[in-house]
This record gives sequence, structure tokens and C-alpha cells, in this order.
Amino acid sequence: MPAKTISATVAAIATDDKAAVLAQLRARVLPCAKCPNLANSRTQVVFGVGDPAAQLMFVGEAPGADEDEQGEPFIGKAGQLLTKIILTMGLSRETVYIANILKCRPDTPGQSAGNRKPTPAEMATCKPYLLEQIQIIQPRAIVALGATALEGLLGKTEGISKLRGNWQQFEGIPLMPTYHPAYLLRNQALSEKRKVWEDMLLVMEKLAMPISEKQQNFFLRA
Repeated sequence: MPAKTISATVAAIATDDKAAVLAQLRARVLPCAKCPNLANSRTQVVFGVGDPAAQLMFVGEAPGADEDEQGEPFIGKAGQLLTKIILTMGLSRETVYIANILKCRPDTPGQSAGNRKPTPAEMATCKPYLLEQIQIIQPRAIVALGATALEGLLGKTEGISKLRGNWQQFEGIPLMPTYHPAYLLRNQALSEKRKVWEDMLLVMEKLAMPISEKQQNFFLRA
């Protein structure tokens, strides 16, 4: 569905309860079989979680094995780290909204473990669902977690290291690219943790959230 059509539809129901509208969308997404390979291999669709009226939305790449099993985004090790980041910002998983570019775990034929990057075709097929989520929730800011999320949202492939920390725009909404939590699990350097935290401080500033001295000084030893 073209973005313009989605925008018109959402504008027409903007006065309705966002939770109810999201529930209607979820009911349409759960039986989706537009990508037969993903529909055949998934355990369940991972729609999204959080506050339907959230000011801040986090967008990741795609569900992993844990998410596929439990039907909720970012609940594995990377998700646990994301939750810590959100809590450190003074927020919670219940007060933000978390979703992915893909609603199904990318299939990995011949592999018993591991993940793969979604293909451009898969991302293009699933993106309208995410676009509807964003336009229903209408967050004041979006955080793109990792290069694939940024590519899926904006089509940019310059690399997350070049774009992180610099505000972008998605459908008129400020968008902050940052490293995926999985990257921080692989690279434990305080300097890398500080980069992500600096990005979150910019997000907090954009949302006019209070920033304590303790929050401001996290990871300064790097």
C-alpha cells in the first residue's frame, strides 16, 4: 500500500484508540504469507510490543530464534541489553514501542543455528506493515538499531558507523541511527558503549527528557 494511502487511512482514524487500531493491524499481519519461505519456516509472527502512544520507537532488523519462539521482539541477549539501555534512559519497554523491519525470522536453510540478514525484497515486502505501525503510533522520534534497520527504513547503505549520531528523517519524524545492541555484545569496549549512549542522550534531548549528571557522564572513562 503506498505511503500516501496509508497516511490518509491513518489520518481518518487518528481519533480512535491507537491500541485498537494496532490490534486490527496485528490481526492482518499474523496470517501474512507474502514471503512463502518465511511463512513456512517461522514459528510465529513477531509484530511489535510497547505503548501504542509511545513518543519513542525502536526499530531493529528481524526476529531471531528467541523472538521467533516467543513472539516478542528483542528478548534474547541483544534484547536484554536494549532493555538496559531503555531503563538507563529513564524509560521502560512498556513506555516505548519496539518493532523490526521484518515480522518473521529470516529462514536459514541448512543451518541449525544463527541468523541471516533480510533480503531487500523481504524488507520491501514487509515495510508497509512497519510504516502503518509508525503512522498509527506517531512517535516523536525513532531509533534505527543497526545498518540493516537503517537500510530498511531509509534505503541508505553508507554504513552505520558513518551515520550514527546524526539525525535523519523518516516520514517527517526525526530518526537517530545507532549501533545494534548485538554489536555491543561483540565489542565490549567502553568507547563503543559510549557512542551508543551519546546517541541516546541526543534522543533524550530531542524529546526534552530530563538528563541527570549521572546519565550525562556514563562511560566517560572511555
